[in-house]
Amino acid sequence: MKPVAIIGGGITGLTAAFRLQQRGIPAVLFEAADRVGGVIQTVREGGYLAECGPNTILETSPLIGELVAALGLEERRIDTSDSAENRYIVRNNRPVKLPASPLGFFASPLFSCRAKARLLAEPFIRRAPADEEESLAKFVRRRIGREFLDFAINPFVAGVYAGSPETLSVREAFPKLHALEQRYGSLILGQLLGARERKRSGSVSKQNAPKFSFDHGLATLTTALGQRLKEQIRTGQAIREITRRDNAWSLGQAEDFSAVLLALPAFRLAELQLTCDSNRVSLSELGGIQYAPVASVVLGFRREDVAHPLDGFGALNPEVEQLNSLGTIFSSSLFPGRAPLGQVLLTSYIGGLRAPQLVTKNPDEICELVMEDLRIVLGVKGEPTYRHVFVHRRAIPQYDVGFGRFKAFMNETEQRAGGLFFAGHCRDGVSLTDSIVSGRKAAEKIAHNLKMEIE
Repeated sequence: MKPVAIIGGGITGLTAAFRLQQRGIPAVLFEAADRVGGVIQTVREGGYLAECGPNTILETSPLIGELVAALGLEERRIDTSDSAENRYIVRNNRPVKLPASPLGFFASPLFSCRAKARLLAEPFIRRAPADEEESLAKFVRRRIGREFLDFAINPFVAGVYAGSPETLSVREAFPKLHALEQRYGSLILGQLLGARERKRSGSVSKQNAPKFSFDHGLATLTTALGQRLKEQIRTGQAIREITRRDNAWSLGQAEDFSAVLLALPAFRLAELQLTCDSNRVSLSELGGIQYAPVASVVLGFRREDVAHPLDGFGALNPEVEQLNSLGTIFSSSLFPGRAPLGQVLLTSYIGGLRAPQLVTKNPDEICELVMEDLRIVLGVKGEPTYRHVFVHRRAIPQYDVGFGRFKAFMNETEQRAGGLFFAGHCRDGVSLTDSIVSGRKAAEKIAHNLKMEIE
């Protein structure tokens, strides 16, 4: 059997290659950089552990636990501490704990009495037509009001997409939210009734899903995958052309492949030269997917220099608060071993579509902008004992209104070019969990396709 070519050595490509290996299907993974792992990169220095990209894995699918077990990483897994369940939203320049229960919601100072009363009307709001595509902002204003948009949804979107509720599509970016309204006519009723379906399917809501990492950070996962796939990985090889001829695929080299999986960001997909049976197929359409730029700023402090108890996951900054950064994760509160004794570690994010120009500043300027916020919000004083700045010029794809056309384009291209497959964050969701599940499902799809060809 000819091997499968996987282009892109991020978590999606690695997961797909590993699953094919488990199925006994040969695969070769091509990565342009000199390392695999993509945005997952862990830096360990001076007793600190800094994540340059994602900080946690959200276990919303049983496939995540299966991958960890298959790699023999169960004993190295670390779940977040109980105190990390607290989440803060900044209002009037101070962090306010996000309520975790209905009773806590009505007692919380985060929302006004008017906003709380407005929420009670949500079950009586008529659902939108099924074929109407709304922005997330329009959807939220219609169903639960402006204040929830400003102090709940806006900061949440900044934390997930580094994007804007005004442009994100509720159907594409938050399909479960859209489905709740369409099926139950109410978000509140849907959340209550949908719990039964999640239990039957084995899935877990993001709110209740376990969050975890590993003793040496998230790079533990990609390193383990890389070790298992060592003989199949080719780094430093940027693939620019893909050709199908006589039911075989080539990548501008002598070797032929049975199928090709594209696990690349959209802007890289758009650059590929694809030819199927002498017909050129342009992927330039995918260059229209917008990406938000983000800088990750990891700072260490003496514990006594931070006034806030840091008893939670982190704090998100609503846009209306007019702060520089999008929010801060309390990294050393989530997991042990992230900072030396007597120190704390904070990971802040800056830029996004809210202020894309900020990521173009030099590291000293970016750190100072974050420090301004930390002094106000968390009562930080003194100077950092550690710092690490990592800039992602094109970090997170934006599932904006109209994004469906890009997914339709990828589906149509797969149909036209039999044996070609797409997977990853520009198609199947932007979270780390989404990318892992995308890679696993792509591998299963390829395996099924090859079996059908043989039969």
